[in-house]
Amino acid sequence: MSEYENIAQRYIDSWNERESGKRRALIDDLYASDVVFTDPLVELVGTDAVAEMVAGAQEQFAGLEFGLGPVDGHHDIARFTWTLGAPGAGEPIVIGFDVITIADGKIQRVHGFLDKVPA
Repeated sequence: MSEYENIAQRYIDSWNERESGKRRALIDDLYASDVVFTDPLVELVGTDAVAEMVAGAQEQFAGLEFGLGPVDGHHDIARFTWTLGAPGAGEPIVIGFDVITIADGKIQRVHGFLDKVPA
């Protein structure tokens, strides 16, 4: 597994972790403390804000799982697709595409895009 695949998988793992203490540890280990996260729905800064956003997604999408699609990267940039859906379901409810920048093994910035969302 490449460094880019590893960090993307850890990113997805942090979104899937249901236990708040474990999830927070994953977030603190994965993101720079001053991470900037931007997608069509939010723009936020810092691991506290990321942890709050992910906890909200856990509540909103209870019972659903995030999955990782293809990962590509070079230098300090990685891009990957992700899905959100019921475990074992054929068609995801949400499909997204994220671009991250990495420094010292931590995510510095997330640029998120939503390719498919429910009506």
